[in-house]
Amino acid sequence: MDKVDLRKEHRELYAPPREFSRIVVPPLAYLQIDGEGDPNTAPAYTEAVEALFSLSYAVKFASKKDLGRDYVVGPLEGLWTAEDPAAFVRRDKDAWSWTLMVLQPDWLTDAFVADVAEATRRKKALPALDRARFATYDEGDAVQVLHVGSYDDEAPTLARLHDEYLPEHGLTFNGPHHEIYLSDVRRTAPEKLRTVLRQPVRALDGAGPE
Repeated sequence: MDKVDLRKEHRELYAPPREFSRIVVPPLAYLQIDGEGDPNTAPAYTEAVEALFSLSYAVKFASKKDLGRDYVVGPLEGLWTAEDPAAFVRRDKDAWSWTLMVLQPDWLTDAFVADVAEATRRKKALPALDRARFATYDEGDAVQVLHVGSYDDEAPTLARLHDEYLPEHGLTFNGPHHEIYLSDVRRTAPEKLRTVLRQPVRALDGAGPE
């Protein structure tokens, strides 16, 4: 049985250069959980991560067993919003709202995931599992960059994106700030963490991607 690696199938989304680039992201299916608050201190964040990966691996094993299709579970991703986008540059984490996500293969159905979620619920107490949903996210036109370093060192890159790149290219915000955590934070030094930073955009002059 071949094992599909979703990151390799969507290499352009998960291996961007270390400079800003435009991309059009296709509609993709994710397991998702919403929450708010500082990810370092909010219990809801930890609970959401645990529920997402417990369900993601349960779905993966069920797909392999029942559908004969195996795949590599994707990395944690987050959509981040705040009333003031500058809250990300200031690292004002208490002002952040988030949707945590894990990418899923396109052969899964709502009914299949719902059955696996119910079986998972019976086996393990996961406080955030009832908030999990299986949904398609259509991100569209975006600017992204690979950030290498601590999460708290993202501010200068985001400031350049907000204050320089977007105005210079006639672009504005068109959706939540998106981060993809490529590294295992438990096994990677902060200065070596690899994170995709992505911002959905729209062109003020109606122009398409470069």
